[in-house]
Amino acid sequence: MSNNAKLPPGFRFYPTDEELIVHFLQRKAALLPCHPDVIPDLDLYPYDPWDLDGKAMVEGNKWYFYSRRTQTRITGNGFWMPLGGDECIYSSSSGQKVGSKRCYVFYVGEPPEGAKTNWFLQEYRLPDSGTSAGSSSSRSSKKRHSKMDYSKWVVCRVYERNCSDNEDDGTELSCLDEVFLSLDDLDEISLPN
Repeated sequence: MSNNAKLPPGFRFYPTDEELIVHFLQRKAALLPCHPDVIPDLDLYPYDPWDLDGKAMVEGNKWYFYSRRTQTRITGNGFWMPLGGDECIYSSSSGQKVGSKRCYVFYVGEPPEGAKTNWFLQEYRLPDSGTSAGSSSSRSSKKRHSKMDYSKWVVCRVYERNCSDNEDDGTELSCLDEVFLSLDDLDEISLPN
């Protein structure tokens, strides 16, 4: 099963951090439709990262899916350990905080010990909002909780970084670029007028 079947020919799914939060996660939390609806819901933690193929939206070597926020990040063969703290994501137009991103690395074995792998998870969340005192907000809160609390959703990007990768931007050098980079002294090169 490939989720790319829903996409038009030539479509490439390469969202920025801001786009993942604003155009996908905020719409999911507000129960609004997303067009195209390409990111599936998936409970990440029963799956090891190498088992995501066919279950999540795949683009190149990256898998995208919605999952529920949870404190437990243990799979059948290992666990996800956080790398550092949260990174704030800001709107490029208004400069306001729209969410945050936290990075994790996958370890094979039992927590807290284990063997580090090259699998990474970026988990995007909406900002935590305080509860306001008011009868209308408490009514809408109860109504929302009666079905499913979508404010606890995250959108995830999982990928495997190769040891030889310097950057994870997916770009490759052309043969000509490699030749120029291999030259020791660029001052000896004369450019045409």
